[in-house]
Amino acid sequence: MTKFTFRLESILSIKLKLEEQAKMEFGAAKMKLNEEQDKLDGLFTKKSEYEEELKKLYSDDLDVKRINVTARAIDIVDEQIKVQKYAVKRAEKQVDLATQKLNTVMQERKSMEKLKENRFAEYMREYNEEESKQTDELISYQYGRVEE
Repeated sequence: MTKFTFRLESILSIKLKLEEQAKMEFGAAKMKLNEEQDKLDGLFTKKSEYEEELKKLYSDDLDVKRINVTARAIDIVDEQIKVQKYAVKRAEKQVDLATQKLNTVMQERKSMEKLKENRFAEYMREYNEEESKQTDELISYQYGRVEE
């Protein structure tokens, strides 16, 4: 009997490459999300520092100019936080899309591998039947020669 060959092997290899690409895209999206989250955390830290400075200015000598500058800096950081929250949401959406794509590609690959396993099992069943048939023929032939 001939050697087992899976006719869809080239498609399976493409599915594997697509899965690797989807994994890389997922990793990049996740990294981008982490970067955006770190920026947001940095802005919250900056705002907290400005708020502490403002409290300190209120408790010390009243320097109206510095108080106004610090209050304005807090307002600016609040705006930056709003913008950064939007960037984090966009990055989260990208991660979700990458996750969905990865799951789809993995399912396709797994179904191709399952098909390959089924075809191989069918091949082995046919191979064993053929081998059994040949063995039976050989035994019948030898038994027939001994009888003569």
